[in-house]
Parts: sequence; C-alpha cells; structure tokens
Amino acid sequence: MPSNNAELEKNLWDAADELRANSRLRAADYSIPVLGLIFLKYADHRFAHATEQFLAGAEQSTSRRRRRDPLSPDRYKAAGVLYLPDEARYQRLVELPEGEHVGCAINDAMKGIEAYNETLKDVLPKTYVRFENATLRELLRIFNRVPMDIEGDVFGRIYEYFLGKFAMAEGQRGGEFFTPTSIVRLIVEVIEPFQGYLLDPAAGSGGMFVQSDRFVRRHQGRAGDFSVYGRERVNDTVRLCKMNLAVHGLEGDIRQGNSYYDPAPTPPQQGFAGFDFVMANPPFNVNRVDKDRIKNERARYPFGMPSVDNANYLWIQLFYSALNESGRAGFVMANSAADARGSELEVRRRLIQTGAVDVMIAVGSNFFYTVTLPCTLWFLDRGKASVGGEGAAQFKLPLDGPGAVGQGLSGPGTVLFIDARRIYTQVDRAHREFTPAQIEFIANVVRLYRGREVETGQGSGEMSAEHFPEGVYRDVPGLCKVATVDEIESQGWSLNPGRYVGVAEREEDDDFDFAERLTELHEELEVLNAEAHELEARIAENVSQLLGNL
Repeated sequence: MPSNNAELEKNLWDAADELRANSRLRAADYSIPVLGLIFLKYADHRFAHATEQFLAGAEQSTSRRRRRDPLSPDRYKAAGVLYLPDEARYQRLVELPEGEHVGCAINDAMKGIEAYNETLKDVLPKTYVRFENATLRELLRIFNRVPMDIEGDVFGRIYEYFLGKFAMAEGQRGGEFFTPTSIVRLIVEVIEPFQGYLLDPAAGSGGMFVQSDRFVRRHQGRAGDFSVYGRERVNDTVRLCKMNLAVHGLEGDIRQGNSYYDPAPTPPQQGFAGFDFVMANPPFNVNRVDKDRIKNERARYPFGMPSVDNANYLWIQLFYSALNESGRAGFVMANSAADARGSELEVRRRLIQTGAVDVMIAVGSNFFYTVTLPCTLWFLDRGKASVGGEGAAQFKLPLDGPGAVGQGLSGPGTVLFIDARRIYTQVDRAHREFTPAQIEFIANVVRLYRGREVETGQGSGEMSAEHFPEGVYRDVPGLCKVATVDEIESQGWSLNPGRYVGVAEREEDDDFDFAERLTELHEELEVLNAEAHELEARIAENVSQLLGNL
C-alpha cells in the first residue's frame, strides 16, 4: 500500500485516468460517474462502521429490556449516516457475476440510496450504462484499494483530489465548479466561520463549505454548529456540490439559479436578519447581465447599478447585502475591480465609507487552473462597521497612540492590505499553491491586526516570529500595511494592496541568482501585459457603448 495519503491519491488517479485515456469518454463524461463511485465507497464505509456500533450497543443492552431494531433507517439518519439498502453495498458490486450488467447494477445502487435519503433525491449519477463492463469492474476494484484503517477524512480528500484533477482536465468549465483548495482555505482562515449561517451564492462544488467544516474541526475538535446555503447556476454542478457535501458528512440547502436575479435561499426561521458568513469565487468580468431586471432591488444592490457592462460590482454588492450586521464575507475578485474607475469607483467609495472593508490580499499568478492572471481576495466585516456607519470615513483609530499596540488596529476607519504575491509554492511549471504553513502565516497577519494571538500548529512559527518579533502587528514593507480611509481616499479610493504595501528592502546577497530574478521580472511583465490588454478591451467596449448612445 502507498506510504501516505498523497501517494494513495496519485496512484488512484493514475489508475482511473488510464482507463479514461483508453476509452472513448471525454473528461466531462467521465468525471461525475467516477466521483459517484468514490461517493458510494465512502458511504459504504460509514454505513459499515455505524452498523458495527449499533450492533455492539444492542449486545450490551440487557436482555430483559425490549430492544428496538438497531439497524432501522431512522437510526442511521439520526447518526448522520446515509442508509444503504443491500443493492447499494459496495462489496456486492465488486463481486457481481461475470455475466451481469455492471452499469445497471450501479444505477440501481444509486437509485436505492436516493430512495432512503431524501436529501440526495435526483442528485446521484445514474449514467453508468454508458461505460463498458470491463471499465466499471476495474474502477470498482481501483477504489476498493482504499484501506479502511487510514486516519482522517481519507475519502473526502480523495474526492477533493479528483475534483481538482477533473477541473484541470475540463479547462474553462473546471474553473466554474472548483476553486483551488489553498485559496479556499485562506478565505476560511480569515473569516473564521465557527458557527452560524453560511452562504455561497456561486457555490460550485461546495469547497467553501467543506473547508469551513475542516477549519472548525481543527480548532474545536468537533463539527461546527453552522447551516449551509448556496446558489449555483449549472444544475450538474448543484448535484456535484450536494455529493461533495454528502461525502464529507454535511447537508445544505443548495439550489439551482442565477444569483443576479434569484435571491439566495434563506433559513425558514422567524426574524432571520442575514447571513453570518458569505464566501464565494464568482465568475470574473461577466457581461450582459440584464440590469433592467434588478435595477430596483435596492436591498440586494444598495450602492446602485454600475453603468459599465461588467458584473464584478454586482457580485460585491450581493455579498455585502447578504450579511447581517455582524457578518463577515470573503471572496475572490479580479484584480481590475480594486482600481476600477467611473461608476464602479463610486460604488467602491460608498462601500469603503460604510467601514465594512476589512482586509485586502493580493494573490500571485498561476493559482487557478483556467486563468494565469493574479487575483485579489476581499474581506468584509460589517461588525466592525457598525460603530461607524456611513460616516466611518471620519473615524480615527490611534494607530501609534496609547492602547493601540496589542489591542488590534481593525476598525471602521482602517483596512489591512497584504501583498502575498511572492508567497507561494510551485506545484508544477504552470501551477502554484499556498502550503498550510503559508496560509497560517498570512492569516496570522490578520489575527495580529485584529489584536489576536498567532497560531503555529501548521508550521508558521518561524515566519511569524521573523516578521513580527514582538508578537504584535506592525507594517512590514512589501508584506502588509494598515491604511486609514483618508489614505485610501488620497489614492483615489483604490483597494489595490500594491499601492499601500510598498517594496521590501532587498538585503545584500552574495548568492544572488540573476536567472531566477529575471524569471520573476518576466512573470511580472506578463501579468502587467495581460492586465493592460484587459483594460484596453474594457476601454474599447465603453467607448463603443458611449458612441452608441450619442
């Protein structure tokens, strides 16, 4: 057996992908059925474990006491485990006789699971008759290799690994349903969704919810007391999201719809005043949104309609308006949104003046599978804005006065800017990611800004001590800067971290690598060129629109 989970994931993927390569199926045809088999194997694993516990508990009860059926479907449901009828047991499928149609048997297994588990109705894939018998038998054997005694959420991580691989294989559509895990983890670490109501209006495959659950388990040792809500445009992706939640033992109200026009699903309880947390990776720079349909929805778009044909600031307003008065949001956004001019600048100014903009993090290029451009992570906190309101621009925090050190600098009059473009680990020639230690370090900058202690459980202790030796926040050139709203106004209301953070002092280095530095400069030039082309296209589109209105 492989010596670690990473090797196990790779071996399983290599075996499964070899079957795909030798078939007539495209990645898009292959991905959901394969993920369905991983789901089935995991559901069977949890069902078998629960069965053992129920039977052991029944044996320990006194014989004189009348026992209820320890294996009733309701017992499994109460334990948060999917009930599996006999036809859905994984080993039965592995051991099907040679002459039996495997595709039909797997379809029947999926139907049986849905019949006993209402939350999965019409969700599981039932297209296995398209596969050849030999291919399905081999896939069943491949996933049967996963040992039952590995600690941790092994199946969940295998499922996540396959999601990422399929996202890479499917190109542009892959970016619609999968956000790189390290980006999601960073968002979760900053907004800290311990409990409450969580919303993702661009839910994709549900990675934000899964990572929120892992964050809470890592910090509290138990599942979080939160409820999950989501909206997703593509119905196949809604199904993928529900499967992903089920693989991780989660449930959620995930609905198909277009978030521009369709309000988010909300809890049925009386007095619901908004979500505690909003997390999302919306599509960038979407055009042709029908603004006539939404122009009067001031509750959802409180800062008005931008005149440009670009939906970035529609998304930003949706995230802001979905929060309750103490809610936090974290989302991915195109770099251009931080400096957008015209009507978008006016929306941004009004947003900043509420005091809700909390943290801005610049992320380098090549973190996503479908685009090479860098991005910016935006974080809103309406809780800190509540003491400022519309007049928050006049709020002055004593940045270097008595009581500021050790008490945090976060307030309605400040924004923390972090430039993380030079923090990354190269995965391969075309892709980068944050390691757990790097995620923890960046989140530690935010914790210090909020007056909190750093965390070092993921290995960030050395980095944190190097940049913040006193254990309190300080501005670090090239890394982070706390700016007041007055400073932001002087920069034309820009939220681009590079305008504030500056450049780190370069130490004398006898081992200076010219080739490495030249490569870095070339990458920066490529990014700037790409951004310039994007701006040129937007300018041309705006000029064309202006001339058409004359």
